[in-house]
Amino acid sequence: METMSKKIFITGGAGFIGSALIREIIHHTPHWVLNFDKLTYAGNLISLNSVSDNERYQFIQGDIANQQDVSVAIQQFQPDIIMNLAAESHVDRSIDGPSEFIQTNIVGTFVLLNEAKTYWENLATDKKRSFRFHHISTDEVFGSLGDTDLFQEDTPYQPNSPYSASKASSDHLVRAWNKTYGLPTIQTNCSNNYGPFHFPEKLIPLIILNALEGKPLPIYGDGSQIRDWLYVEDHARALLKVVLEGKVGETYNVGGHNEMKNIEVVKAICGLLDELKPADHLKVNQYQDLITYVKDRPGHDTRYAIDAGKIQKELGWKPQESFETGIRKTVEWYLENLDWCNQVTQDKQARERRGN
Repeated sequence: METMSKKIFITGGAGFIGSALIREIIHHTPHWVLNFDKLTYAGNLISLNSVSDNERYQFIQGDIANQQDVSVAIQQFQPDIIMNLAAESHVDRSIDGPSEFIQTNIVGTFVLLNEAKTYWENLATDKKRSFRFHHISTDEVFGSLGDTDLFQEDTPYQPNSPYSASKASSDHLVRAWNKTYGLPTIQTNCSNNYGPFHFPEKLIPLIILNALEGKPLPIYGDGSQIRDWLYVEDHARALLKVVLEGKVGETYNVGGHNEMKNIEVVKAICGLLDELKPADHLKVNQYQDLITYVKDRPGHDTRYAIDAGKIQKELGWKPQESFETGIRKTVEWYLENLDWCNQVTQDKQARERRGN
């Protein structure tokens, strides 16, 4: 990976994946970062406490759907790279209220692309040649898989939720700005992320925290839905690898090689909690006794699984964590950071939904 210092403009840097990416950059590279984030319910600057005093890090609060916000921030920072992680990302919330997903994920990406294009077109030749716009997306745009297939970079899009449809739309916009205007874009589509600093409405942190409090552990349907789980720090390393070494106009799938049924994930968490924090304080013998099956959500995709062979073959990336090592690190982190969980959920809607 190249070592020359770059100025990286990151949208959504206070979110789960964005904050992991910023911590990776500041702790392990010489690059400079501008974190541009709206600070919605899932964006928390306390996830960046470890880098907040670093001279190579700065924060601007702004909305990617606001042209003035974006234009001013880009012109002030003069980035070499823009990485777009700003998104509304929770499927359940998209079912209840899709308009915010349309506004941020589609309109916001459009505004950001336009401002990036204007900025890029006015760069000096050498800067223009090295500039990159990296759009971070999801495997959910591909829809639901059968029992044996894997998502490839050229898998047709078949989004089934308002969330995945909005992300699919943003992906198509990025491709169009590359093909029509020549904007040097790169795209990644990732599988389900998990790890430290995950907002507690998503499956894994929700299960951990509900279990510790003796609350029901809600499972959609029979829990047989399959996801490919990617440790968030592995994902952060992949994103850096792609934006610094990937080929313009290409898409790279990023997966963890960890296919698991939702019920298997929940039982693995319960087993770790039985070991690390026995349920003696609760009215159950083991945490699995708290599992509760609830009605499945509309349009719930059966299986996601990514073929990450391209990024491994072309860029040499592969995940460092197995699900077993990653989930242990995750459970241990939450046990040690319950204060963080309380801080980020205070006065915010959280732990009301189950995720996938």
